[in-house]
Amino acid sequence: MYRLVLLALAALAAIAFVLSFFGLVGPGPGELVATLAVLVVVCGATDAAAHAVLRLPWRLESSLVTAHILLFVLRPTLELAGLGGIAIAGAAASLSKYVLAWRGRHVFNPAAVGATVLTLLALAFPALGTSSWWVGTPALAGPVVVLGVAVLWRTEKLRMVALFVVIAVGVAVLRTSAQYQAAGTPLDFAQVFCPVLWSSPFLFLGAFMLSEPLTMPPRRWQQLTVAAVVGVLAGWPIDLGAVSLGEERALLIGNLVAFAFSVRAAVRLTLRSRQDVTPTVRQLTFDAKRTVRFESGQYIELDVPHRRPDARGTRREFSIVSAPEDLPELRIAFRESMGAQAAHPSSYKRALAQVTAGNDLAVTGVWGDFVLPKKAHVPLLMVAAGIGVTPFVSQLRHLRLAQEDRDIVLVYVASDASELAFRDEIEASGVPVVVFTRDRPENLPSHWTWARGVRLDAEGLVRVVPDISARHAFVSGPPNLIADLAPALERARSITTDAFSGY
Repeated sequence: MYRLVLLALAALAAIAFVLSFFGLVGPGPGELVATLAVLVVVCGATDAAAHAVLRLPWRLESSLVTAHILLFVLRPTLELAGLGGIAIAGAAASLSKYVLAWRGRHVFNPAAVGATVLTLLALAFPALGTSSWWVGTPALAGPVVVLGVAVLWRTEKLRMVALFVVIAVGVAVLRTSAQYQAAGTPLDFAQVFCPVLWSSPFLFLGAFMLSEPLTMPPRRWQQLTVAAVVGVLAGWPIDLGAVSLGEERALLIGNLVAFAFSVRAAVRLTLRSRQDVTPTVRQLTFDAKRTVRFESGQYIELDVPHRRPDARGTRREFSIVSAPEDLPELRIAFRESMGAQAAHPSSYKRALAQVTAGNDLAVTGVWGDFVLPKKAHVPLLMVAAGIGVTPFVSQLRHLRLAQEDRDIVLVYVASDASELAFRDEIEASGVPVVVFTRDRPENLPSHWTWARGVRLDAEGLVRVVPDISARHAFVSGPPNLIADLAPALERARSITTDAFSGY
């Protein structure tokens, strides 16, 4: 994600540089180059120094992302005093990642911290400059939308940011309209709406700052709440006298709300043991240093620091296999790559393989909305492919330990019978299971059924679950499986998906 965001921001900077020659953006070409150079050097040096002190691998992409965001938030300049202020903002932003952090998570968006520090210092030293959010200009609105959507599509935050933009623009239009009416000026809606949408920084703020993963709460409704709070405060900034709750301060308040939601999600785990569940599935069992708050079906983001991480960085997501009742024990599972992929493992896989019993790892957060409905009478269909069975194992174990009786059918797809993971856990739940494997599994329980060659596509799913229209479907597995089953799943009362892209 760092690489994707960096590429998008770099493209936006290049576009702004070209537009600056025609006077279509506020800063000139020299101001943009000088400001970005100062930010890259200061953010990179600050991050490198902090990582050297803390003995952590330096992620260059993180430094460059912070520098590029600040480029669009601060006022670019060629004046020495102004460049000094920009350097202070860059240093403050980078330092906030380590000083204003909690168990591996940013409490505040780093760029928003840097901009706020500069704004406050400018009250006493105006020559240092302040934030300007010059990115809010019609000439950059189109590129911001296109590049922002590319980032949000990958992070699955389109819905959240869309809510933020709608609220921020709506509130800003109401505020501007009230000002027009108070001044006795005739009101033209288009005259108000278009500048607010295309000449405000809301699009950039939402796409590249509000969506930062390390400041997001775990549940979708919590994320939407944060988006609404930031939207209201950004759309109608509150005057605090010398300063106002502008865009960056609105985001900082939203970060505090998000932190309140997720303060207990970041913990440290101690590896207890490894276990081979199937020929290709491995399970890691941890002891949590403190209570982890999660619901069955959610996933953790596990940080495994190592030298020279590849483009995907040092963090990956793993569904939790154990139930909340098992704490302080927490289990995750993953599938080892086979064939050509196994010969060229990612840097993360190599680092995780070297973690031994007794080593500590950081969980930077618990996320996910792949949780069962609260109403116990709702009939459910669970469709799992391969390692996608892990969230269902947690859910079925939780239901058994909590003594909750639900109408559930599990459809379990594996390459062959030996790859049916967690058979004992699933069998203990007592739910009916339809198994799709090339070969017939041995010693199937009485409530398990082998599909006998029925292909798991839309037609096959309807054959093995004829009452699918009465059930709420939960599907966990590769994206191509979800796509293949779409025609059948559309008959279900609702669909909740959890796609796995590997680690």
